[in-house]
Amino acid sequence: MRTAARFSRCISCLLFPSGAMAEVRCSLVCGVAALLLSSAVFAFVEDLDDTFKDTRVNDVWLVDFYAPWCGYCKKLEPVWHEVGAELRSSGSPVRVGKMDATAYSGMASEFGVRGYPTIKLLKGDLAYNYKGPRTKDDIVEFANRVAGPAVRALPSKQMFEHMMKRHDVLFVYVGADSPLKEKYNEVATELIVYTYFFSASEEVLPETISLPELPAVMVFKDGGFFTYDEYEDGSLSSWVNKERFQGYLQIDGFTLYELGETGKLVAIAVIDEKDPTEESSRLKTMIQGVARDYREQFNRDFQFGHMDGNDYINSLIMSEVAVPSFIILNTSNEQYFLPSEPVQTTEQLVHFITGVLNGSAQAYGGDGFIQKIKRVAFDAKSTIMSVFRSSPLLGCFLFGLPLGVISLMCYGICTAETDDGSEDMDALKREGLTDEEEEFEEEEEEQRRLAEGAEDEDDVGEKDPEEKKTD
Repeated sequence: MRTAARFSRCISCLLFPSGAMAEVRCSLVCGVAALLLSSAVFAFVEDLDDTFKDTRVNDVWLVDFYAPWCGYCKKLEPVWHEVGAELRSSGSPVRVGKMDATAYSGMASEFGVRGYPTIKLLKGDLAYNYKGPRTKDDIVEFANRVAGPAVRALPSKQMFEHMMKRHDVLFVYVGADSPLKEKYNEVATELIVYTYFFSASEEVLPETISLPELPAVMVFKDGGFFTYDEYEDGSLSSWVNKERFQGYLQIDGFTLYELGETGKLVAIAVIDEKDPTEESSRLKTMIQGVARDYREQFNRDFQFGHMDGNDYINSLIMSEVAVPSFIILNTSNEQYFLPSEPVQTTEQLVHFITGVLNGSAQAYGGDGFIQKIKRVAFDAKSTIMSVFRSSPLLGCFLFGLPLGVISLMCYGICTAETDDGSEDMDALKREGLTDEEEEFEEEEEEQRRLAEGAEDEDDVGEKDPEEKKTD
């Protein structure tokens, strides 16, 4: 035994010197640890099947409905496992799962899945769609917000101040039980996917705040607060939906999509933040001032902000806007408005926005039939150009091969020889004749052949004298 042990150690020393042996052992340990860690992370996400409908009732579930062939689903997969690990480690009651919507299409249809990937949080009989960015932090924040109560209580001034620091926009119901509170709870249940909702007593509010009457629904944002007025603001749900954004914010493609659900027009300063200029800074500051100082005049109808670069705007309006510039978008009907001249002063900007509001400003674009045709052509052109920019050889293959095949087919059709169809025409003519007409035509044909034979005999009989002598 000792000899064998010494022999194995000798072999190990020959194959792996002491330093190399340590590296190999370290690599093996790291590999095993990584394998165990990855398997533990994957265990935080449960694979669901058609029995899920009956077993989900007593838990809160965050489910990713995916398709195996979907590229976006594959991109989401590692993020989804990070979400599962984060929620499990934080002690959240939310269970994370994923379901192949193509294998269990009936189950996916029952949950209203229309595309891939679809993320839903299922709580009791309620199902909430997630429409935010597909990042770990955003998805985890959504899950924790929606999984909790629709309305959270603020029992103290300290808690109120803490929430004010955490949230840019804060909705608070102040007062005792009332019909307004019931309506507030309904709206919170509906719109919890977008923002938090709180309730508090009047004593919790800062001493500088005095309300003329209670109960009241307030929103704290932009360094102040604003109170819901049923007669001026309409339905509470509509008011919350419009007020859930700050008065001025940075806008990207996803934010613009969300702003479309508010029904507001979006006033945007198009600037280049990577190469800021004095003109860009001036335009951005001007729009921020209008959003702040003209809130009472424009807040119900306009959302203000800025966008970095003009690529996204250009794709929306199927044209090109200058940088920096100012544009107003109506996302509901795809119209847009541009100033007739460069905006130099706040008064010019306010005059232009007022013109858009009262309908005197020139509107471009829209969702008419001609615009839809332009959209199809523009999207096709953009797709082709993007393919050629990213991979010229692939573009030549994808678009050149079909054009070549079509060209060959057209050439073959145009140069094909046509057969003599006289016999077919005679056959068609015969098919259209009656029996008597057909017999008459056969007799005429027979007489014609006899006459031709007689002529041939006459030609033979009437020989030239020289030919006779020769005979």
